[in-house]
Amino acid sequence: MEKIKTGLAAFGMSGQIFHAPFISTNPAFCLTAITERSKELSKERYPSARIVRSFEELVALDELELVVINTPDSTHYEYARKALEAGKNVIVEKPFTTTVEQGQELVDLARSKGLAISVYQNRRWDSDFLTVREILDKGLLGRLVEFESTFPRYRNFIKPGTWKETGELGGGLTYNLGAHVIDQAVQLFGVPEAVFADIDIIRTGGMVDDYFVIHLLRPSKAPHVKVTLKSSYLMCEPEPRFVLHGTEGSFVKYGLDRQEADLNDGQIPGIPGWGVEDEGMWGLLHTEKDGNVVRRKYPSLAGNYAGFYDNIYRHLRHNEPLLTDAAGVLPVIRLIEAAWESCKEGNVVKL
Repeated sequence: MEKIKTGLAAFGMSGQIFHAPFISTNPAFCLTAITERSKELSKERYPSARIVRSFEELVALDELELVVINTPDSTHYEYARKALEAGKNVIVEKPFTTTVEQGQELVDLARSKGLAISVYQNRRWDSDFLTVREILDKGLLGRLVEFESTFPRYRNFIKPGTWKETGELGGGLTYNLGAHVIDQAVQLFGVPEAVFADIDIIRTGGMVDDYFVIHLLRPSKAPHVKVTLKSSYLMCEPEPRFVLHGTEGSFVKYGLDRQEADLNDGQIPGIPGWGVEDEGMWGLLHTEKDGNVVRRKYPSLAGNYAGFYDNIYRHLRHNEPLLTDAAGVLPVIRLIEAAWESCKEGNVVKL
């Protein structure tokens, strides 16, 4: 079957770490073109990929079937629209768009042209998230009553010269990591009835939000579950990544999925042991049922970001459901908007 000829809109960290390695190692794809406005960093690693100097030049390539919009946040809407108008299927890095209105317009445009538009919610394939989902699917904690998801970071300085720190082209923790933890919660529990949030700038000299606590109230699939989502750039000693409490036990998991760190170290996706977590990092399962107490490490499932592109292939070539269809990610943007509204007003915001 013909390979999916793919173009990257940028070759910064996202392109180098999260997209090019998975496109180039998937036999269903061909990394055909990469946008580098002045440099040629991609030439050594991907010599067969054509380097273009602008996004307009990229989407004008007739041979491209798929374009990855991995540029700064504020460009997502404009670039995705241009790619769709050029007849390309589209993957948009998270956050999908800045507003729900922008996102809905893109979804409608893609539908009108019979094209796919997907959002890169790769952390649905994190080891820890897959493990949490398995524990819930198996009912190991009884009826879940509390779910806390914390994404810890520690950077107590402002990195100069980057749009993510100035806010000029987007950025900020809520749109960045918030897009991941909110998406994971929606996948597990559905869209909530309301949101209550505290978002702030806590680092000295900070220009964009670097702290949030977001409560999702009465989610549609599990209205009894208390859902709390947290992140901060000042967590030198990290809190647990996940804390789950149920009527028959608890699960506590520290540490982050290893795939990003391995990719930064230059490891190639698909090597033996890819995404497999060290046993010492497994989460703790403590359950009490029928008088029996179990307190043990629970084996982590392997993380697999390649699953994202596998699904893109199966959708484009076999018409299987698109797991990260942008229409299904629109609630994440709505929840981010609601969180900001809640913080500014100091109130619970109903959706």
